Amino acid sequence: MFNLARTAAQNLTARFFSRTASMQGPSVAVVLSGSGVYDGAEIHEASAALVALTRAGASVQCYAPDVAQMHTIDHTKGAPDESQSRNVMVESARISRGNIKPIEELSSGVADAVFFPGGFGAAKNLSDFAVKGADMTVIADVERVIKDFHSSRKPIGFCCIAPMLAAKVLGSSGVSITLGKSDDGSGKWPYAGSIEAAKSLGATAVEKGVDEVHIDEANQVVTTPAFMYEGQFHEVHDGVAKAINVLLGLVKNLSV
Repeated sequence: MFNLARTAAQNLTARFFSRTASMQGPSVAVVLSGSGVYDGAEIHEASAALVALTRAGASVQCYAPDVAQMHTIDHTKGAPDESQSRNVMVESARISRGNIKPIEELSSGVADAVFFPGGFGAAKNLSDFAVKGADMTVIADVERVIKDFHSSRKPIGFCCIAPMLAAKVLGSSGVSITLGKSDDGSGKWPYAGSIEAAKSLGATAVEKGVDEVHIDEANQVVTTPAFMYEGQFHEVHDGVAKAINVLLGLVKNLSV
């Protein structure tokens, strides 16, 4: 009788903790590349992602490489400031309000999904796309994280220029991304050249508007153009929020 009662209590406890775990939101890693559009993470894209994640009940942890930035840009002039040298993780902590971990600690075992905001930091500090174009390399820990989440079938999100990371690392897997639209002469798509660069790496580049999201279900990759488009803050914010909601939807589908 005692053993039966103990077993019943253990089963009840197990159900309680299982139910409690299911009530908790997913854990999502956000990989930052500094602070500021021209030499780090695009602040508005990062903020939009963080807002959408916590609004949806996700728990968030930010990560960044503990390395020197490629260079520092004076954002009032759009020109390099040779008098300064900044650290990517230290600058990223400005966005995450100090809650930052080195990317070396990030793996698919500690998060249900990962999201990469854009900004030139993705092309300068997480890779060298800004310098080498299609001949780019991705820093070792970023490549490791992308491959790890991909092989674990955990969703990966990118916005703005960050999908170039997916093109380089997952191009051989036939990854499908969006980097916005081709140049139509309006001046609204100033970075359209990245589309051909992504294609040369083996990726499929699907044209989408700032308010649209592209989903590669086969590779569990979600992308949106964000500031690849010269739009208004709210347009970019809304597009990134849509991408985050799609990313979380993929997480939920995997847990069913």
